[in-house]
Order: sequence, then structure tokens, then C-alpha cells
Amino acid sequence: MDEGKPAVSRRNFLAAAAASGAAVVATPPGAGQAAAQGAAGLAKSAPTSAPSHAQMEAEIGKPIKVAATMAEPGGRPGSDYMVDVLRALDIDYVATNPASSCRGLHESINNYAMNKKPELLTAMHEEVATAMAHGYAKVSGKPMGLLFHGTVGIQHAVMAFYNAWCDRVPMLVMSGNHIDAAHRPPGIPTTHAAQDPLSIVRDFTKWDDQPGSLQAAVESMMRAHKIAMTPPYGPVCISLDAHLQEGSAPASQIRIPKMTKVSPAQGNSEDVRDAARMLVAAQNPVIVVDRAARTHKFQGLLVELAELLGAGVVDQLGRQNFPSRHPLNQTSRARGVAAAADVLLGLELNDFWGIVNSYSDVAEPKQGRRAKEGAKLISINSRDLFLKANYQDFQRFQDVDLAMAADAEATLPALIEAVKSAMTPEARAAAAKRGAALGSAVAKQVERLIGVDATYAWDASPISTARLSAELWAVIKNEDWALVSRDVRLSNWPHRLWNFDKPYQYIGDSGGAGQGYGMGAAIGAALAHREHGRFVVNLQGDGDLMYGPGALWSAVHHKIPLMTVMHNNRAYHQEVMHVQRVGNWRDRGVERAHIGTTIENPHVDFATLARSMGMQGIGPIADPAELGPALRRAAQIVKAGEPVMVDVVSQPR
Repeated sequence: MDEGKPAVSRRNFLAAAAASGAAVVATPPGAGQAAAQGAAGLAKSAPTSAPSHAQMEAEIGKPIKVAATMAEPGGRPGSDYMVDVLRALDIDYVATNPASSCRGLHESINNYAMNKKPELLTAMHEEVATAMAHGYAKVSGKPMGLLFHGTVGIQHAVMAFYNAWCDRVPMLVMSGNHIDAAHRPPGIPTTHAAQDPLSIVRDFTKWDDQPGSLQAAVESMMRAHKIAMTPPYGPVCISLDAHLQEGSAPASQIRIPKMTKVSPAQGNSEDVRDAARMLVAAQNPVIVVDRAARTHKFQGLLVELAELLGAGVVDQLGRQNFPSRHPLNQTSRARGVAAAADVLLGLELNDFWGIVNSYSDVAEPKQGRRAKEGAKLISINSRDLFLKANYQDFQRFQDVDLAMAADAEATLPALIEAVKSAMTPEARAAAAKRGAALGSAVAKQVERLIGVDATYAWDASPISTARLSAELWAVIKNEDWALVSRDVRLSNWPHRLWNFDKPYQYIGDSGGAGQGYGMGAAIGAALAHREHGRFVVNLQGDGDLMYGPGALWSAVHHKIPLMTVMHNNRAYHQEVMHVQRVGNWRDRGVERAHIGTTIENPHVDFATLARSMGMQGIGPIADPAELGPALRRAAQIVKAGEPVMVDVVSQPR
């Protein structure tokens, strides 16, 4: 025994824990009466005070069999049944930052499931874990499980929940709690307990529950998954009380429901026919698409519809909706194309108002209509099926001529058939002519982008975002690649230069624009890509990573191949521009806009940060001549199955 530490026997410690309700351990099969007698004997010798934190730590990990206060003869631990549900739901992974209120389920995953389906993913922060689930779902098409500690775990994850809500991404969140004060351990477990622990996220999750029995818990998990996976998708949360996790029940008392998939809502046939007639009769139909690609089928459906109509497509890049080099892709000409449309079809638009109208962020804001007067507006949007009131992610209200509260992907096959039926020979000829003109216009623009615009500041230091994107494309273009981050902060150069033609090559942005999303989401997405052997690239913001740098450790620990290219512009540059704008409005200049917005004095060495987490780090690289070799070296590391960070000192945008 070390000097200075209070003497405490395991027997007295366990007796105290049992007396205070802190020891809840399932009775092993067959232990029965002997274990109960042992527990009774321990209780008789219990000290009058609870053990200290130091005493509890000293006893952790020492195996001993005692009767559980909630155990039933012949029963199985409640958390084992919860694992059975996770398996029935085809949940492959559960990301967690470990904690006591969910220790029962944690232990069951370790020892009952043997950490296989589901497998635990260790995260350094709940926000990172949630971002991992966010990215994973957008690639795999199914939710990841999350396991969090009571009130504080949920509080840590709040911003990431909001991102998932705005981005309409499914995830199954499970949190621990100690709802019954009569059985609640004193100290931290009580401090971290709540009567309604999920109220903090109720405004931006799709559904939540706090079941009061084990049977209700397994049914709640099934219901939660069903709700999360019914369009519009969204995060769901269940508070699983420690009493339910750590107690037990005979198998005869618990029924695991079967999983049933819900067919997404489709637009009704009359509305679909009306939309088809409007589109076929249009002189200049335009399709605007946002978070519409729910599965890999969507891109092919949208290509077929656009080619039938000879319609320009404006992709708002909420998902991989449309091939970037398709001649009908008019995203680079979005404002002019949308303004000239006489029929606008919006598919899963988050902001239809922003397509139809303009808003100028100037000292005296101005707004007006951008779309042609009299243009017909058609909306197919599953968001109309489920909205909440408090947080304004649903944007401004836009009145339309035809609105279908339906899933766009599920509705497209019927719309395509209705368009085919409405097509006349004259309409087909007009569509072909229109499509050829659109293709010619965009081809000229692409030629100028590649031949002229991308070459500006080619040899500059810091490195231009165009050169960074071009050098990276040269490295990955012959790989089966996927980009798992938004490229807007690189002035969308990847989407302007690369060929996005596979349904899985892009996943969109965070949804809620909350910082701290990027690295965690990239790791989760790369995890889903790993089983397909794809080469995964993350264009990472520097300020965003500083919210949760521990995500780097998770990528290394779980052996997730991922090339992270740090866009190290040493600032929260969006905010630099905001402060500059206001300074100009007030005639005060822009010289002091760096205060409170830049990441300088000191600069962050992200390559060294990566190495401190066990990840290979390259850079910082400020000389453009060194960029290509560094990216090629990083590519070899990824092909060997490891994550790598390339720190590139870059221009702001």
C-alpha cells in the first residue's frame, strides 16, 4: 500500500458502494443464492460514509462477483438487449466519448458483442463523434450510433446536432442518465442527471424519448431508427437510464421488434403530370437542386430528366447531385440561368427564396426579384413534411405555383415517365437545340477557367487555391477518389477543375455552418469509404480543426486512410471579410480587420500537430514548387492504409 493513501479494503469499498446504490453489476448465470448471501454479508459491514473518489479509483478493475440490486434470476443485462437491437438495425459503429452513465451499454458492446457490429469508435469530444456520424451517414446511407454521457455529453455535442439537423442527416444518439433519485449515486452522477436531459436539443432533432422500462427502451430504439430514416432524415435521441442498462430481465420478458423500412413519400400522380406539362411547354426550363441525392440512384435520374428537357441544372452542392462536367451543368452560370427561366423546378431546396430573389449585403440592404416575372415555380421537397418553429434553418418563405410535399428522389421516376408521355416531336427538337446551346456556353466558360483564371498567381506564396486544387487533381484523377469536404472556401476550384461524375464523390457541407465539423465528418465519411477501397480527400479549414484537433487521434487509432490537405490561410477569413465590409461602410478602412479574426502570433504548425497525434504530417508548405511532390508523397501514405496531413500555407480564398 502506498504511503499517504487511506486504507480501504475491497470488501468495505464494495459494501459502501452497494449501500449507496453505486454498485449495479449483473449476476452471472448460476451465481444466484450464493451471490445474494455474499451481498447481504457485505452490507452488514458497510461503513457509515461513502468511499472517496480516490478509493473508488483504486478498486476499479479488480474483478469480484456481487449480486446486482436490479438483477433477476436467469436474466440477461438490459444493455445486452440494447445491443441486440443495434444489430437488428444494422448499426455497424457506435462513436463515443466514454462515461459512467452509459457504462452498461459500453460494456455490453465490449464483451457481449465482442466489439463487432457494433464496433466502438473512440472520440476525444462529443462534437467530433457527432461529426463522424454525420459524414458516415452521407456516404453509407445509414445512421451511426452515438453513445454519450448524460447532460454534459449532450451539451458538448449540441452544435454538431444542429449541423446534422440542418443537413437532414440520420443518426441514432443514445445518452445515459440517472432519472430515479432513489437509486441515483451521489456526486457527479447526480450533477450530470436531469429530469428531461434531451430538452436542450429538442428544437433541432427529429424525435426523442426517455423510456421507463427495458421493453420500452428496445421499442424506442426501433422507433427512433424508423423516424430517422424516413425522409426528411434527421438525428434522433434516446435517453437510456443507467437503471435499464445495468439491470437485467429474462429473455421471455423482452421482445425485440423487427425492423421495417418506410417507403418515402412520392408526389401524387395528378401533380406530377401537371409539373411534366409545365416543364415540357417551357421555353427555358431550369432545374435547381440542393440536398436531393438521398442514394446513388439520384444522379442518374436527374441526368435523364435534364437531358429529356434540355434543361440547365444549377447544383447548389448540398450533395453529389449532378456531374460537374455535364454540358447541362450550369452551376457556374447560376444567377443568369435562373433569372432567364420561365419554369423553375426546385428539388429539395433549402432556400427557394434565394433562387427567386436577390439580397445585397450593403450598408442599406437591398432586395428584389431575380427570377423572370411570371416564371412558374415548382417545388418537390420532403422538408415540407416536417419542420420545427424555433430555429430558422428553413429560410424565407417563397410562394410557388405547384408544391409537392414529397421526397424528390422517390418522385423523379414518375416525373420522368410523365415528361416522356407529354413530349411531342416539336418539344423533343426544342429540347435538343436548347441543350446544345447550354453546353456550348458552359464549354467556353470552362475553357476560360482552366486556360486563364486558374493560372493567376500560379507561382505566388502563399499558394493560390487554384494551384492547390489543380496540383491535387493531378495526383488523384486516376484514383477511385472521393472528396469529403466542401470546397467553397477554396473558391470552389475543385468543382471548377475536377470531374465529379460518380455519385459518391462528394457529400456536401455541414448544413448548419457550425465550426468543428470538418475533420470529424471527414473521418466518418472516410470510414464508410474504406470498405470500398476509395481514395479519400479532405480539404480542411484551419480554424475549423482547432475546434476539435483530437479528431486526428481518432483517425490514427482506427486506421482510417484519409488525405487531409490543410487550407492554412491563418484566419477565420469569412469573418475578416465581414469586418472589412462593415469598416468600409463606416468609412473606417480595413487595416484593423485582422484583430480577433486571424490565427497568427503564433502560426499553427498543423503538420507537427498531426505528428503529435501519431499521424504522418508534411509541411508547412509555402513554396508552390514543393506542393506537387508533397501531395504525391501523401498519396502513397494513404494507399498504404494510413491517414496523413499536408499543411499548405495558402491564400485566403
